Amino acid sequence: MYTIKLFLFIIPLVISSKIDQDLYSPFDSISPQPKSRFAMLDDVKILANGLLQLGHGLKDFVHKTKGQINDIFEKLNIFDQSFYDLSLQTNEIKEEEKKLRTTTSKLQVKNEEVKNMSLELNSKLENVLEEKILLQQKVRYLEEQLTNLIKNQTEIQEHPEVTSLKTFVEQQDNSIKDLLQTVEEQYRQLNQQHSQIKEIENQLRRTGIQESTENSLSSKPRAPRTTPSLHLNETKNVEHDDIPADCTTIYNKGEHTSGIYSIRPSDSQVFNVYCDVKSGSSWTLIQHRIDGSQNFNETWENYKYGFGQLDGEFWLGLEKIYSIVKQSNYILRIELEDWKDTKHYIEYSFHLGNHETNYKLHLVEITGNVPSALLENKDLVFSTWDHRAKEHFNCPESYSGGWWWHDVCEENNLNGKYNKPRAKPKPERRRGIYWKSQNGRLYSIKSTKMLIHPRDL
Repeated sequence: MYTIKLFLFIIPLVISSKIDQDLYSPFDSISPQPKSRFAMLDDVKILANGLLQLGHGLKDFVHKTKGQINDIFEKLNIFDQSFYDLSLQTNEIKEEEKKLRTTTSKLQVKNEEVKNMSLELNSKLENVLEEKILLQQKVRYLEEQLTNLIKNQTEIQEHPEVTSLKTFVEQQDNSIKDLLQTVEEQYRQLNQQHSQIKEIENQLRRTGIQESTENSLSSKPRAPRTTPSLHLNETKNVEHDDIPADCTTIYNKGEHTSGIYSIRPSDSQVFNVYCDVKSGSSWTLIQHRIDGSQNFNETWENYKYGFGQLDGEFWLGLEKIYSIVKQSNYILRIELEDWKDTKHYIEYSFHLGNHETNYKLHLVEITGNVPSALLENKDLVFSTWDHRAKEHFNCPESYSGGWWWHDVCEENNLNGKYNKPRAKPKPERRRGIYWKSQNGRLYSIKSTKMLIHPRDL
């Protein structure tokens, strides 16, 4: 720009000097005409050189301006893309919040209904108890009168009216007892439903708080329930005088249907398990995850004795698993299903230690259609966030849920936090359910099963 101004200033001076030379040359100069022509050529050369420099300056200025404009456009494109991504994440969070609010409202309405029903049943129960007391008093009075009549009579002759009255009173008393049992059973069921609704509400609140805090904080997940227990659902009919030791024994006795059964391993108490029938035999299911409804970030005590529901998501319990596998040589089968509904499996020959060894696990792969993620021929020690074995301090802190670990915590964690398939920052994605093979491939898992079966069968 400075060059342009300079040449715009020089050009008029050159032209004016030329005009002055033409006007006054006959009087002031005695030079011949050829000398004046050479002077004009010099001026033209100077002017042409200036114009050439001016053209180069303009060219450089245009290139520089063009580069600046391109940088501005690139920055604008980056800003537009970032703003678009933020708007998508905001809309997704708003939709989830709306769903959670709707679910919470419905649960609150159901909770109020259950409370009202509970109050009504309490009032009815009190009325029934009062009626029972009155009837018992009447029965005592009639019994006393009947005893007096029998004593006063020389011959025991029971009148038909007294007999019918006594029979009627006994029937009424039996009816009242049955009614009381029915009311107490309904009251117990309502209390159980009420506690389940409260638990769901607490889970929803924790989920809402966790969704809001996880976007701004990187806190560690430490919100396990205090005393979750394994719900022993209704079992199928199995002979209790000869309770089998595992699901394979149940299958050999003719029970070829998957479901919940009672077993009693050697030197152990009776407990319920889920038997999964497949390939002409029955496997004992020790872990099952399908939808993330059960919190698996539990304490050592709960992992030791089990938690969850056998007909849903659950962990059978390390002590129960040990009582089964110590009877014989067992196979561990892991079944995985990803979000594309593709099913994988892998089977190991394994040995499990007792609680004194922190349930040390030793694996050797047998077969499967997915690469192994668990370390083989190594001693894997089970740890939770409140019970960490030596040299395994960082595993349960950075990976939620109890699991068998070695000195490296990046193999897999089938008891980790259940994440739905959507965009997550890297630390959050690391804590989800995944199966990372030895070759580095990462499988995102939707459902898992861990089953055991005697090896000799």
